[in-house]
Amino acid sequence: MSLVVVGSVALDSVETPVGRRDDILGGAASFFSVTASLLTKVSLVGVVGDDFPEAHVTLFREKGVDLTGLMRAPGKTFRWAGRYSADFATRTTLDTQLNVFADWRPTLPPSYRAAEYVFLANIHPTLQGRVLDEIARPKFVAMDTMNYWIEGTPVELRDTLKRVDALIINEEEARMLAGATNLLEAARGIRTLGPRILVVKRGEYGAVLFTEDDTFALPAYPLARVVDPTGAGDSFAGGFMGEIARRGASDADALRSAVAMGTVTGSFSVEDFGLDRVRTLGANELFSRRRALATLVRIPEL
Repeated sequence: MSLVVVGSVALDSVETPVGRRDDILGGAASFFSVTASLLTKVSLVGVVGDDFPEAHVTLFREKGVDLTGLMRAPGKTFRWAGRYSADFATRTTLDTQLNVFADWRPTLPPSYRAAEYVFLANIHPTLQGRVLDEIARPKFVAMDTMNYWIEGTPVELRDTLKRVDALIINEEEARMLAGATNLLEAARGIRTLGPRILVVKRGEYGAVLFTEDDTFALPAYPLARVVDPTGAGDSFAGGFMGEIARRGASDADALRSAVAMGTVTGSFSVEDFGLDRVRTLGANELFSRRRALATLVRIPEL
């Protein structure tokens, strides 16, 4: 099934307690597309500068990602630099250079406009809405956002929320968007804004799915070692949407399976810097960990 992602492609410089890497492939659309490509065909919409390494383009192509929508503009690629604390609990942004990303206005190639599944990564909500204007009849649309848009563009964000099936955000963002301290209360409030599905990412504590008829909580997959949490949430979204597209369904079972798959892909993402772990990941290993997660959370009947 066809899956389109619209979002940032970046060059990241990351420092964690494990080490440091400079100018590695980053950006929400990068993490999402490489991860989702393990499960379905992905088409990417983004922008890079003329300094963007060809090796990263090769990686996308090796994963079967359609790059018709990746624009190369004169100037420098979006760059981000950050440092994690010793316990990975906090992240400090050291530098952000939007560069060509600052004035980018996403436009979908004609071949993308019949997409059945769409993920709107973290960009201005007005741009997210314009992307939806170009999609003919999507079956399932999910989006991400952040506190910057929640606080700075509340009207535009709410307009876009009315048009999507699912919102995938972290717990802090969910509470902020709903103006609530309790997560269940926040979920009820957000679902009145339009999305029938809310997925709340809780990092090392797992994820929670909220729909009208279902609440489903899943722990994170236990790991002995974390290297770099950057992009874990976008890798979660890639696994979630990749599974929805692979199944061609968004019923209760498909949504629960999608949360499980997102949990698994997110767990692989943090095991190395940037996309280095996901780029070597094969389907057998992916589904093996998915089965291990299912065994981990199995509860015997009373």
